[in-house]
Amino acid sequence: MKKTTILIAIIFLLIGLTQSTCFAQETREKQEVNAPRFGIKGGINFSDLYTKDADKSKITPGFNLGLFGKLPITNYIAVQPELYFTTKGAEVTYNNSFVDGTARFGLNYLEVPVLLVVNITDNFNVQAGPYAALLISSKVTNKANINSFDFEENLDGSDFNRLDTGIAIGAGVDIGAISLGARYNYGFSKVGKEQTTLGTTYTIPDAKNGVINFYISFSLN
Repeated sequence: MKKTTILIAIIFLLIGLTQSTCFAQETREKQEVNAPRFGIKGGINFSDLYTKDADKSKITPGFNLGLFGKLPITNYIAVQPELYFTTKGAEVTYNNSFVDGTARFGLNYLEVPVLLVVNITDNFNVQAGPYAALLISSKVTNKANINSFDFEENLDGSDFNRLDTGIAIGAGVDIGAISLGARYNYGFSKVGKEQTTLGTTYTIPDAKNGVINFYISFSLN
């Protein structure tokens, strides 16, 4: 009788230990999923300037590099703020009574997107949210057929809007501490400032930023 009682007690003890272990493991997994993540990210850009005033605009390659934080709300939803340096711009060709020629606009921003990240599966997510970017440097280069308007001579940093705002949409794949993804940023703000010269009002470039970027990120915790 004593042996049976001891055996039953051992069985219940083992069951209790097993349940406790499973509960602890599930808790750790949930804590890992819900734990904030911080790290570095970077990648390549393919940027363009969208304008109706130009004959054509040519995509320019560039890069982005910075930091990110991922703050889970649930197991499936997180908020992801980022801070990074990014290049934008394009080669734009004009052919009208005021401007004739091709120029390359190189625009460098410090950008802050705040994205809502939704996990479709354990490894795949979609992202969307607004961004704001501060222009920290710019360069305009004459490329070809410069006639009535010399881009390098007439444009400098003061001719561009310092603030760019827009929306970012993308998708990513998480593989442990590494994430790979692609994103499209569409600007709402015009790049150039409106100016008046000799009674003529113009904006160069009368355009908005558009950037496709591919990135890789590494979680540091």
